[in-house]
Amino acid sequence: MNLRRAVFPVAGFGTRFLPASKAIPKELIPLVDKPAVQYVVEEAVAAGIDTAIFVTAEGKSALEDHFDRSLRLEAFLEARGKVALLEEMRRLGSLVEVVTVRQKEALGLGHAVLQGARAVGDEAFAVLLGDDVIIGHPPAIGRLAQLHAATGAPVVAVMEVSREEIRHYGCVAGEPVEEGVWRVHDLVEKPHPDEAPSNLAVIGRYIITPQVVQELKDTPFDRGGEIQLTEGLRRAAQRAPLYACTFPGERFDAGNKLDFLRATVTLGLRHPELGEGLRRHLEELLA
Repeated sequence: MNLRRAVFPVAGFGTRFLPASKAIPKELIPLVDKPAVQYVVEEAVAAGIDTAIFVTAEGKSALEDHFDRSLRLEAFLEARGKVALLEEMRRLGSLVEVVTVRQKEALGLGHAVLQGARAVGDEAFAVLLGDDVIIGHPPAIGRLAQLHAATGAPVVAVMEVSREEIRHYGCVAGEPVEEGVWRVHDLVEKPHPDEAPSNLAVIGRYIITPQVVQELKDTPFDRGGEIQLTEGLRRAAQRAPLYACTFPGERFDAGNKLDFLRATVTLGLRHPELGEGLRRHLEELLA
């Protein structure tokens, strides 16, 4: 069965981007001329997803508005002959079916996934984190979907990082199955570099099955009072196959200020209208 639904956990305060994220959801802060979350949703749509389930919180209604049609704006653009912008707004407004679910308390990523799962039903679904922007073709989440279709198992995306960086990520322990694919035996959340079982870091793309949802329901709160998705996946891996795979494309951590700037410059240089001017400016700064 092709995956049709994707959950986007977007309920966080975005504290790493305060004060910019005080009144604007951090997911709507633009990378050049598109908000970060739009890149992520477009990746999912390119992989065949037709329904986006946003797990939101108070003050996040602008996310739903962004992917809705604005007839008033369309009429304004049409009256002024701005054809290209009008077509883009219509495309955006019909890009994906949007469902919103509230996460009323900040109880962790695993809890957010459980809230989204209620709108899915008894089928597998994708989870994409808006902080992880992956630019490339074919779409990164499509690679995970292919592996899920072949195995029927849940899948997590991984990339190789340095031993020092692994402390910032979930980490998988597993055995290679084929190039870029591992059977996962265990997951460790933010291990000390000396204790990490590998340098394979879990990044924000997942295929979640009903079995993982059940494990999350049975996962206790951690010492911080949260339900961790990593723990639910670890419990699932102890009972049935779980796979990890690498993905195509270039990944940016849009929740990290320095990487956000790197993404802005990289995407700006590739922009058909802005790229040349930005390149000249950077060359002048470095001269």
